[in-house]
Amino acid sequence: MSDSVSRYMHIGEWCFEIKMVRALKVDKYGEPYSSIANCNINGSSMYIDGLMTKEGHKFTKEDFMTFYKFTEALGLDNFSYHRFHEGKSTNKEVSIRKTKTPNVQAKPSLKLV
Repeated sequence: MSDSVSRYMHIGEWCFEIKMVRALKVDKYGEPYSSIANCNINGSSMYIDGLMTKEGHKFTKEDFMTFYKFTEALGLDNFSYHRFHEGKSTNKEVSIRKTKTPNVQAKPSLKLV
C-alpha cells in the first residue's frame, strides 16, 4: 500500500468520495475472515463501528495500529470507537499526529522592497 490514499476520485462529471469502508482481517480477500469493522468517515474524522472478532480472536495492538495507519493514509485528523472493557462502556478518540512530508523543502520567504 502507498503512503497515502486519495479520498476523492473524479471520473467524467462525477466526483466519488470515500465515506464508508468495510475492513476485514483476512490473509487473502475472499477467504473467511477473523474480524470485521465498518468505518464511517465524516469530514476529517473516522468512526469505527461494529468491530467484531470471531471467538478466540482478539483485537490486538497491531490491529489498532493498522487502523491508525489507515486513518493517517486518508489524511484524517482522528478516529474514534466505542468499546466495552472490563464491563464498562467507553468511547475512545485517537488523534493522528501530523508528520512532515519527507523530501519537501520549505519555500524561502520572499520580501518585496
